[in-house]
Amino acid sequence: MSLTITTMLPPFTLNLWRDLQVMLSYDFMRQAFLAGTLLSIVCGLVGYFVVLRHLAFAGESLSDVTFTGALGGAAFGINPFISLLATTVIVALAMGGLGERLRGRDVAIGTVLSWVFGVGVFFLSLFTAHVSGTGTGFSGVTVLFGNILGISLDQLSTIALVSSGVVLVLVLFARPLLFASLDPDVAAAHGLPVRLLGLGFMVLLAITVSEATLAVGALLVFALLLLPAAIAYQVVDRPFVALGLAALLSIVFTWLGIVIGFYTGYPSSVCISLLAFLCYVMIVGGTGLRMEFRARRIRELLILDNR
Repeated sequence: MSLTITTMLPPFTLNLWRDLQVMLSYDFMRQAFLAGTLLSIVCGLVGYFVVLRHLAFAGESLSDVTFTGALGGAAFGINPFISLLATTVIVALAMGGLGERLRGRDVAIGTVLSWVFGVGVFFLSLFTAHVSGTGTGFSGVTVLFGNILGISLDQLSTIALVSSGVVLVLVLFARPLLFASLDPDVAAAHGLPVRLLGLGFMVLLAITVSEATLAVGALLVFALLLLPAAIAYQVVDRPFVALGLAALLSIVFTWLGIVIGFYTGYPSSVCISLLAFLCYVMIVGGTGLRMEFRARRIRELLILDNR
């Protein structure tokens, strides 16, 4: 669809206002920008806590689980979003219940997740053999890579409702969650329910991963969830400023990815992930070079002082 649409459109020009008018003249583009903005805000905010709480592995694990959950629902005639949401929340609660015991069990968890992904491939074969082509409007490729330019009005409504709920919860519990994330022992000493906050956040993470899968797919949701937040964590020290920056960067990457996908025909989700990755590499690389230069300069000054 994207390639056909691209050939019917005027080429990209330096008249950005005109280009914007052309893009927004299509209903699917307006829906893509709106859905992308909502998802970006949620992923940026939740992703910062993922980085802060060192839950990158958990986020990657849940993105794999969504693949199996969605395809299982499609194969057995259940709403794919409900199926992947329920599966992801259950797994997230199990991870949260392990607490500190989750650390040091990477091999065991990785083995289980590879099995879960294999079950997802089995569900995909069942879906392809018995359900595909029956008018369900569901595709295994969409689960893997997403299709933000194909977001329907029903999906947009679901994304708006879920995103609003997640943001509201984060706003209400941002301060205690930050406290529990930065120093859980001191937070517990002050009477905060650290374990309950951890479980609640895992549920929010599962919900965020589930709804983002609709747009960018199970394999690429991790990039939108983690990379903007990781960049903000690298360049900003103040937590609430970093939260805002993570959401802003996520929006920028999503908008640029949608535009590139619109004019080139390449999958927008891949463009979003690639932009976020390149930006992260430049930021981390630049920070590393500055630290190396500073360390070298300090060594030179020490040598001069000792002469």
